[in-house]
Amino acid sequence: MRLTNLVNEPPERTEAKGGDRLIGRLLVSSGKLSMQDVGRIVELQRETRVRFGEAGKTLGLLTDADIEQALSRQFEFAYLRAGQSKVSRHVIAAYEPFSPEVESLRTLRSQLLLRWFDDDAVRKTLAILSAARHEGRSYIAANLAVMFSQAGRSTLLIDADLRNPCQHQLFGLDGRAGLAEVLSGRAGPETLQRIEGLSDLSVLPAGTRPPNPQELLARPAFAQLLQQLSSHVDIILLDSPAATETADAQIITVRSGAALIVVRRNATRTWRVQGVSHNVALAKATIVGAVLNDF
Repeated sequence: MRLTNLVNEPPERTEAKGGDRLIGRLLVSSGKLSMQDVGRIVELQRETRVRFGEAGKTLGLLTDADIEQALSRQFEFAYLRAGQSKVSRHVIAAYEPFSPEVESLRTLRSQLLLRWFDDDAVRKTLAILSAARHEGRSYIAANLAVMFSQAGRSTLLIDADLRNPCQHQLFGLDGRAGLAEVLSGRAGPETLQRIEGLSDLSVLPAGTRPPNPQELLARPAFAQLLQQLSSHVDIILLDSPAATETADAQIITVRSGAALIVVRRNATRTWRVQGVSHNVALAKATIVGAVLNDF
């Protein structure tokens, strides 16, 4: 039996035995079907001996997307549908979890689980770095956060880029309060925001752009915050500013203990990546790896 076949199998074929009744209830609770619709589908099932979803499609009551959504809930694999959320479509893992781009990111997630996020309770935090802006660092951080939560890991994404934050835009959040307010003592961890429709995922936006971002990140409060939060979640990802523009990223890496470096095809300069790697080494942090972003 090949694992790839199981991974790529159309969702309708992976229904668990006896799962038709559960799928029917899920579709009713989500407003996709009425109880009368379910009765019609069950009657057709008895006549034709086909799956619940196939019968529903034959009657014109269900679409493939409806069935996939119900199956995702049945197997606790949450993802969104267009128009369902304020989350940006750039967070592709939240909307198209079976696309080729997400499959590539799924491989990256597996590598990170093996190399860093293992059973060691200390290894919960990872900084996402890039040498310059516009190399896909925030895109990778946002999508990885979604995918870790889809894997059943309670995940927190912190936007530690206090200069040019964007995670509040990617997730459609109110970014008026966040990390800057927490570090300055004007707010607490209640500024974390759960992402509706994506189980086990929370985001801490950057908040107001402060005049002293580097000084805020260097405060003991940042390390204390990460330690406090790590006792409540499985994984913490930190989006960071461009590493070659300020020392912010180096401070974030020190607090995290490890970093993933994002480079962009035909854009990132090798000497800049070498500089980032050197700074991570000076910070005595672990370079978990580098990812080539082509999206």
